[in-house]
Amino acid sequence: MKAYIKDQIKKSYETKQSIYENDDLLNKIEIVAQKCVELYRGDKKTILAGNGGSAADAQHIAAELVGRYGFDRPSIPSLALTTDTSNLTAIGNDYGYDQVFSRQLEGMGQEGDIFIGISTSGNSLNIINAFSSAKKKGIMTVALTGRDGGEMAKMADIALVVPSNSTPRIQESHILIGHILCDIIEKEIFGDGVSA
Repeated sequence: MKAYIKDQIKKSYETKQSIYENDDLLNKIEIVAQKCVELYRGDKKTILAGNGGSAADAQHIAAELVGRYGFDRPSIPSLALTTDTSNLTAIGNDYGYDQVFSRQLEGMGQEGDIFIGISTSGNSLNIINAFSSAKKKGIMTVALTGRDGGEMAKMADIALVVPSNSTPRIQESHILIGHILCDIIEKEIFGDGVSA
């Protein structure tokens, strides 16, 4: 069993190594970080959504921004569309589950916000529909996906596609990318910035 455990750890760091060596993906992460810093220097917010484990990632990242990531500082506005059970169940019941995020984005999203849709496959219909709503409102879209990026990568303004076909490895990498974004945002807005 120990060999199996070690193999799982190895697969995780091999996926992260492939991200580390992927200049195109690293450049895109940097662009997303810069765009987030720009919006937080104004009066806008990030909005996140996903399903299952990706819903937990959306909530985790939003909480790091609203609460704190690495040090005490003022709260940063971020909203996870996965947390309001009344909204989710009412919209799901009245309009269908494929509208649970797009309907919320229509009501709470503002031009200049950034919407980060999280899906390991890149094909979650409710995120795809949310991207459509975001585009209509002038909200920048970021796809946080894996595999080949799916339909979300084609629709998004920027697609961060983890180079893996394994759902657990993709999810582990999504939270790594989320943490990097939170770290940069916090340091750029309230700290001494990050080195080039």
